[in-house]
Amino acid sequence: MDDFFQKVTSMQDPFKKLLSFIPGFGGYIERQNRRDADKLLRDTVAQRFEEQHKRTSQLQTDLVSAGKIEYVDDMEKAAIKLQTFIDKISRAPRGYSGLFDAVKINEKELEAIYQFDAAFFDLAEQVGRALDNVEQSLADDAALPAAIRNLATVARLAVETYEKRAEVVNGSN
Repeated sequence: MDDFFQKVTSMQDPFKKLLSFIPGFGGYIERQNRRDADKLLRDTVAQRFEEQHKRTSQLQTDLVSAGKIEYVDDMEKAAIKLQTFIDKISRAPRGYSGLFDAVKINEKELEAIYQFDAAFFDLAEQVGRALDNVEQSLADDAALPAAIRNLATVARLAVETYEKRAEVVNGSN
């Protein structure tokens, strides 16, 4: 997330930069920049998962075309989990107001949040690999159910990871 924060900070207009020298106002700008960085990060994660969700939909079509209707429901369950994650991360309140109040969050919690954020990108790659496995297993009726279960498991893990991050952000953990 530091890269996103740096990107937002570097895009500051000169007026905001000038006002950052006013006592107390700099903290406001920094919190606003963190909110912007958080939103940018969440939008990027949602976009990566949306790409995987589209692949899931295409694989469902491929299953129907191949006459493997019995697997479509299981793929739909995985697709729903992916969409649930996308909805949660893209529709979260901007900046998680409690996260950016300097009094309420400490370095340990911030580090945990950053670890969750990094995990989202890893999970997007895991979903991609799971979809690759499903695609490769289309011709193998013995391997296909396990490949679809693996996809559903990774999709569920994404939702659970988001919920754990939300607990840290909201101070519930």
